[in-house]
Amino acid sequence: MIVGDTNTGVSIFWPHGGIDTGPMLLQKEIEIKPDETAGSLYFNHLFPMGIEAILESVELIEAGNAPKIPQDDSKATYEPICSGKVAGIDWSKSAQEVYNLIRGCDPQPGAYVDTHEGKIRFYQARLKSGKVEKEPGTILAIDEIGIQVATSGGVITLGKVRPEKGGKILASEYADMASLKVGHYLGKRK
Repeated sequence: MIVGDTNTGVSIFWPHGGIDTGPMLLQKEIEIKPDETAGSLYFNHLFPMGIEAILESVELIEAGNAPKIPQDDSKATYEPICSGKVAGIDWSKSAQEVYNLIRGCDPQPGAYVDTHEGKIRFYQARLKSGKVEKEPGTILAIDEIGIQVATSGGVITLGKVRPEKGGKILASEYADMASLKVGHYLGKRK
């Protein structure tokens, strides 16, 4: 998701010496919808799909029909563990890249920018593509829906934030608490 994948899935592997290596017993695929977050994708689709795949795999093994499908390494993809090391936002990247990072880090660890008060993590983002005349990272609007931020090729609306100290709150509440205004840059300039 963070790297722009549009599909993902679940694979059941035969025991082998490495992680995700060796022949597959079963594989299922699902489309990643444009507004899906890592959390909604996992809990609404991948977790239930994984349970079904395990049950189906057991049935195939019991029936003696379990295949050993060789992996095609040329089609393999790898997405790093979603940690704070990959969650920092660079507003100068394309709108789609920033949006993918935010939704790929939602709910954990939360994509973030550094501020003078610490990291601010973002959730429930929405993207509206289009030309934006302001510098990426500039706050364009603050309302009950959230904080709208300029990016290269669109506007990202941040619905919720989590300040360094505290839990998730509405982005508009945070904007009031932090005295953010339209025209401010969201985060520290690099």
